[in-house]
Amino acid sequence: PPPAPAPVRTPKPAPVTARLAGNRLLGLPGSGKEVRRFTFDTSGTGSALEYAAGDALGVHAANHPDLVAEWLSVTGLDADAEIEVSGIGGLRLGDALLTQLDITRLTPALLGFVTERTGDRELKKMLRPDNKGELARWSWGRQAVDVLAAHPVKATPEEWAAVLKPLQPRLYSISSSPLTDPDRLSLTVSVVRYENTHGRPRAGVCSPFLADAAPDTRVPVFVRRAPHFRPPARPDAPMVMVGPGTGVAPFIGFLEERRARRDPGPNWLFFGEQHRATDFFYEEELTSFLADGTLTRLDTAFSRDQRAKVYVQDRMREHGAKLWTWLRDGAHFYVCGDAARMAKDVDRALRDIAVAHGGLDPEAAALYVKQLAADKRYVRDVY
Repeated sequence: PPPAPAPVRTPKPAPVTARLAGNRLLGLPGSGKEVRRFTFDTSGTGSALEYAAGDALGVHAANHPDLVAEWLSVTGLDADAEIEVSGIGGLRLGDALLTQLDITRLTPALLGFVTERTGDRELKKMLRPDNKGELARWSWGRQAVDVLAAHPVKATPEEWAAVLKPLQPRLYSISSSPLTDPDRLSLTVSVVRYENTHGRPRAGVCSPFLADAAPDTRVPVFVRRAPHFRPPARPDAPMVMVGPGTGVAPFIGFLEERRARRDPGPNWLFFGEQHRATDFFYEEELTSFLADGTLTRLDTAFSRDQRAKVYVQDRMREHGAKLWTWLRDGAHFYVCGDAARMAKDVDRALRDIAVAHGGLDPEAAALYVKQLAADKRYVRDVY
């Protein structure tokens, strides 16, 4: 038989430059988290940044100059050394470390290289296939530069360029609708800052890059389409959204969209965070959506405001009878946020509701939820 045709790869969209026009802290003083709404002015980018509610924005950030300087210091390398970067060509090492190479992540390639050059027994033991748990615990709170400071390696700029992975864009759910303003696009981002095992400040790459950027900074961005993750096409279809923490991001866009389209379908949001007083992101906007009837119901779960922790899945169960009625009436059910625990807990709650209020046995409830997903009425944007 003839060979199967190679899969057609969608070309990566070329980034365009947008202006960082807004940087608003969403939490209040006393919050244990730094969550911000970043707004980009996309006027002048033409059709390159056309998007729909539910899409994601890719952001090309640079590493922090202080981290680059620390890298050069622990490796003993000269920022002006010339290196070849795959797909780019010749660059100064300092420029490559700033904008092209990932100098934060502890990749297997980097750890393997350091182990090989130093012969360190502890690292060698942790890299064994049966030690993944120990390696994960040891890696927590450490960046690549921390490993190099503890295990110095002498290598040429070319060797480092071969070991380090390319710096990848970061993807964030878009928190706005083009129907509100086609030239403005917003994100909801939790800024990653922490201390390493020696108390030295460390941070993510993209979130602090945006948080600390000067107003009107030009940022290379692109749209990543999510055709499966859209508000209901039917204007009268009910919509249920579960978005704790920054998982609320796309649903601000969904609600803006349904308000702009004057969709008559009812909308219900489950939102959760730690403390109502400091972590009720978008309280003002959600109150406005409730007041004008765009948002029919808002149920919140602030986990640390009482002795027993309460989460969005608990609120779902509390209102299971009403939720089952909405689903029976054709509601679309959306989940956004943490894939490791929250999304699984919400999925379990959905099946439990089908048992408790739909009269299904557990096997039939699992099939019902599976069918909801097959019918594109249960969609998730989890990470």
